[in-house]
Amino acid sequence: MGLTKQYLRYTPSAVFGVIGSQKSNIVFVTLRGGERGRYVAVGACEHVFIWDVRKAEKVLILEGNKHEVTHLCPSPDGVHIAVGYEDGSLRIFSLLNGESNVSFNGHKSAIVSIQYDALGARLVTGSRDTDVIVWDVINECGLYRLKGHKDAITQAFFLKNKNLLVTSSKDSFVKWWDLDTQHCFKTMVGHRSEVWGMVLLNQENRLLTGSADSELRAWDIDYLEENKEVGEPREKKGKGLLDDEDNEDEGPDEDPEEVLILSCKKAGSVLREARDRVVSLTADPKAKILACHGLDANLEIFAVLPEEEIQKKMERKLKKARKKAKSQDGDAGSADPVVERKLTDEIQKLTNIKASSKIRSVDCFLSPNGEMKIALLLQNNTVETYTLNTTEKNPASTKTCRLTLGGHRTDVRTLTFSSDNIAVLSASGETVKVWNRSTLQVIRTMACEYALCSLFVPGDRQIIIGTKSGKIQIFDLASGSLLETTEAHDGALWSICLSPDQRGIVTGGADKTVKFWDFELIKDNESGPNKRLTVKHARTLQLDEDVLCVRYSPNQRLLAVSLLDCTVKIFYTDTLKFFLSLYGHKLPVLCMDISHDCALIVTGSADRNVKVWGLDFGDCHRSMFAHDDSVMFLQFVPKTHLFFTAGKDRKIKQWDADKFEHIQTLEGHKGEVWCLAISPNGDHIVSSSHDKSLRLWERTREPIILEEEKEMEREAEFEESLAKGDEPVVPGETKGEAEPAGKKTIETVKAAERIMESLELYRKESKMLEEHTAACKAEGKELPPPPTNPTLMAYGNISVSSTYLIYILIMTFYILEVSLLVLPFPYIPDLLSLFNTYIQQGLEVELVCRCLFFLLRIHFGQITGNQMLLSVIDELRTNTISKVREIRDVLGFNSAGLQFLQREIESKEDVMFFADATGRFEEKKRKRRKRERAILTIT
Repeated sequence: MGLTKQYLRYTPSAVFGVIGSQKSNIVFVTLRGGERGRYVAVGACEHVFIWDVRKAEKVLILEGNKHEVTHLCPSPDGVHIAVGYEDGSLRIFSLLNGESNVSFNGHKSAIVSIQYDALGARLVTGSRDTDVIVWDVINECGLYRLKGHKDAITQAFFLKNKNLLVTSSKDSFVKWWDLDTQHCFKTMVGHRSEVWGMVLLNQENRLLTGSADSELRAWDIDYLEENKEVGEPREKKGKGLLDDEDNEDEGPDEDPEEVLILSCKKAGSVLREARDRVVSLTADPKAKILACHGLDANLEIFAVLPEEEIQKKMERKLKKARKKAKSQDGDAGSADPVVERKLTDEIQKLTNIKASSKIRSVDCFLSPNGEMKIALLLQNNTVETYTLNTTEKNPASTKTCRLTLGGHRTDVRTLTFSSDNIAVLSASGETVKVWNRSTLQVIRTMACEYALCSLFVPGDRQIIIGTKSGKIQIFDLASGSLLETTEAHDGALWSICLSPDQRGIVTGGADKTVKFWDFELIKDNESGPNKRLTVKHARTLQLDEDVLCVRYSPNQRLLAVSLLDCTVKIFYTDTLKFFLSLYGHKLPVLCMDISHDCALIVTGSADRNVKVWGLDFGDCHRSMFAHDDSVMFLQFVPKTHLFFTAGKDRKIKQWDADKFEHIQTLEGHKGEVWCLAISPNGDHIVSSSHDKSLRLWERTREPIILEEEKEMEREAEFEESLAKGDEPVVPGETKGEAEPAGKKTIETVKAAERIMESLELYRKESKMLEEHTAACKAEGKELPPPPTNPTLMAYGNISVSSTYLIYILIMTFYILEVSLLVLPFPYIPDLLSLFNTYIQQGLEVELVCRCLFFLLRIHFGQITGNQMLLSVIDELRTNTISKVREIRDVLGFNSAGLQFLQREIESKEDVMFFADATGRFEEKKRKRRKRERAILTIT
């Protein structure tokens, strides 16, 4: 048996260079009782970064799995934060320790809206799949899925004082939902285009919506059932309950038999300065201040005036009108003029804030002293914070922080490792940064022109940048200064390569030339006594097409040049005579590399193919379809025939150039991968992408088994097909507005299989116990028990009928209902018998009741029609009611005991327990400080 070639796995090590992703929003959070306004949370690819804006430091990372973060929402108590992802999943993290113990999975595409209710017990999520799902955070389950919108959801939130939900969508509709019946009772169709944002004002009596024009439309909300007694049955009436005569806000899907809970009437509109669509419309928690922005860099701030101030304003207007009327006709006995109350009298423009770039997201809150704090996530990978004093007559904003150091403003187009594997160079359209690989901290940041290629000069004291304008820029790392700028090419300098003897470089540009440069040390006035590095032009190779990439062979014998005509030409380095031409690609070759032994040259093209060539005769060994889009970068692992490719399909792949096999796919980037660099020892890879992130990958000692990699790829394809697959349509049935919240995934299928395996094990063990009991009776003596199943021994030698299934149900708690839905009916009788045993023993009664009620609701017809199950159901009914009453009594006793303790502590300590204790303590501290200051002043 021959030896097999072993490959080692590369795994993700870190994500850096990104401050805030463009698909997510920004929110203020509180950490460990810290002051509000100091910390902001932003999505950073699949992670969430918590930034301390005062220190400009990253203080906490909430690590995700694979998919990009699309929306964030902190809980009302500030302890947790809900994070929505691009695949439709939702996770709740603790801001105390950064851990996630709760996750939901119900949407088929990205979550774009998340909102907690006032108590923090429920969550509502809206997605691009047009569905709205309400989740129970305490029980960690989905309540129901609301269907009705025809396009992506843009906003969804609960009303604080009523069990209602309001949602907006790109289908131009705003829908009101009664959560008691899970029914849409009203659809507002007063918009002519997409509704991008909503806020509720005036104690939820006014709705403000932002659309694709410059108007913010206001709607007065009249709750028609406010005066009815609690518990009064709803009376079915026609549409006469609607007060508004205008039909523009009546939806086409309203049932005339359905009683309506509220009516909406258009109250006017507020004009924005911007002419483009609303990107986000947000208000502070008390709805006193509005913030709105479009596709530009301007943020418009509006103040919602209180009723007392509006009345004073109207009195002043009336006084002016009386004075004007009196001066015009001079008749003192004329009737009082009528002053109409307009929306602009209630919502007043405060100021504009001009950000340094286009705004992606905004969050704000208003402190009790009238100071407003605003956090902006910009589209150039920057976070800015502002303060605004709303009590001033003409408030002016003050920029308090700008987070820029941790990343580039534009895409990184070139990466290089230093020779000692310690430093990483990244260059973009405006800056070049040098990072410490181990700490991921920025060592140097230097301004440069638009960089396309780069390298470290031997010795790692200087770096060379090739720019889009055709210049060579040389920087000194110790001082961070620009040493020299040389005009190298008339067009873009696409590629640069260090000569193997380390005495010079070669460059290729869009002016159809390849130029050779030698390193020199010269003296000048600026460098003083020390000599500085420069490059001297040695010779030029003129070609017929633009040069896209140049590479030396490691022995410096040959020079490979890829041209715009889709060919690669190879020349002798010493004489520049033509040696070989490699042709076969259908689109230009964008990247290439030569192996360490000069035996192979690999080319990657915009035609998505990678070709392996022999460098001795120029024969094509193999052509491989590598990526789903253009191959942007290619490089050999040092001293091997393994190479990596990066493509516009967001993937990085490892290949074997000898066996022509795909080894591994590195996924993680959320945008096109522009370039990568491999460390000289081959242990690390760094890559850059259009998502503004830099990713570090590390080689482990774990071997790769190719068959397992292929199996994992097949599983991923299966899960993707499950996510995209729609539910089968049953003829004659129409889908309702409310459906179960969960969705079928490969995880739920595996969970159902585990439940079935546990039930099979239960049947097998039960049969063995029956046989053992019968054998004991036949022999008339006690026989040794049958051997214990290894699975049960692994759980501590437990009984299969007591706790093994409970373990399985707890492990699959968050996907429990969907797993039980997949379960075939032949397993249900055994499951019901086990549930009866668990309830009698008092094991996880709440969990068992939840499973029991779900199964009864799903399989009601088959269970009631089965005569064998009637006795089990009857026994379950008796046992469940008695056990639930027992648990209810225990909870009531504990609650009464806690209330007694609360009263005792309040009477002894003279403070309100929990709620006001902290506030009273702070108030006492402030009073004590005032007394101390007064004593100091008197003395």
